[in-house]
Amino acid sequence: MTKVRGFRGAVDVKENKAAAILEATERLLRELQNRNRLAVEDIISAIFTVTPDLNAAFPAEAARRLGWHSTALMCATEIPVPGSLPGIIRVLIHAYSDREPVHVYLGRASELRPDLA
Repeated sequence: MTKVRGFRGAVDVKENKAAAILEATERLLRELQNRNRLAVEDIISAIFTVTPDLNAAFPAEAARRLGWHSTALMCATEIPVPGSLPGIIRVLIHAYSDREPVHVYLGRASELRPDLA
């Protein structure tokens, strides 16, 4: 049964440079789309958060590069919890799907949810 589902993911970024942020975000989004068999037209919205040390680019720009032109996108800064993992981009995607979500955690971000990585 097709319904709206939430798909979570995260990826680490090696440096606070626009190219690094966009490349990591594109890799994460492609992996989420592939593992969940999501077409661009299935995707309703995406909320991105970045750790406070990442401010060189908006992750939503990577989604636009992938053709997500009609998708509602929003970016925000993750709360700065002491001792939390730096250099991380997170995403919550809302999409139509008839499958259970496969969440994707790449690189060091797998430390955030070892049960799902």
